[in-house]
Amino acid sequence: MQFYPQERVALFIDGSNLYATARALGFDIDYKRLLSLFAEQCSLVRAFYYTALIEDQEYSPIRPLVDWLDYNGYTMVTKPAKEFTDASGRKKIKGNMDIELAIDVMEMSEHIEHIVLFSGDGDFRRLIEAVQRKGVKVTVVSTVRSQPSMIADELRRQADIFLDLIELKGEVGRKVSDNRPATPNPIQALDNQPADEDDYDDEYYDDDDDYDDVDDRD
Repeated sequence: MQFYPQERVALFIDGSNLYATARALGFDIDYKRLLSLFAEQCSLVRAFYYTALIEDQEYSPIRPLVDWLDYNGYTMVTKPAKEFTDASGRKKIKGNMDIELAIDVMEMSEHIEHIVLFSGDGDFRRLIEAVQRKGVKVTVVSTVRSQPSMIADELRRQADIFLDLIELKGEVGRKVSDNRPATPNPIQALDNQPADEDDYDDEYYDDDDDYDDVDDRD
């Protein structure tokens, strides 16, 4: 963690990517502790969280997480996910938040000194380069400790600072609950099957990943 107390910082969390990265390392994210950790280290201006939502369901497994984050200091950026059927006849959900994240980063770069991007998506390399030319420092949080690595090499090289998520496990990690599946459960979400109170797992597909974020609330 390389921050100065008066440094103006904004967090940009690619929900699906952070979820997958943490699960690849064997833990979940405690979002309350994550926010507190950065607030203690710097002048935290904003913490953005990006995810798509399936809005035509009676019950959305990710909704409890979204509501909790919205009421506990995060700026939520969401959009409706789109359902489609692939060539094999399987139902899938698509929701890519890259454009929304990129626009917010460019707008916020006029008001902050340091951006923290929670994503390993190589498509963001050009975005990082653009804000660096404005004099903004960029930290990328992902991991090279998983097999395979969760971060694109070009993104890691472009960042001013690369912070491996495993280094934050002691501060923001929590064990994956024993009563929850180890991976997202798309069948439950698509079929509107009831879920346990602590089971918010869902899945959607974007252009790069075959999963989307859902985590626990505190």
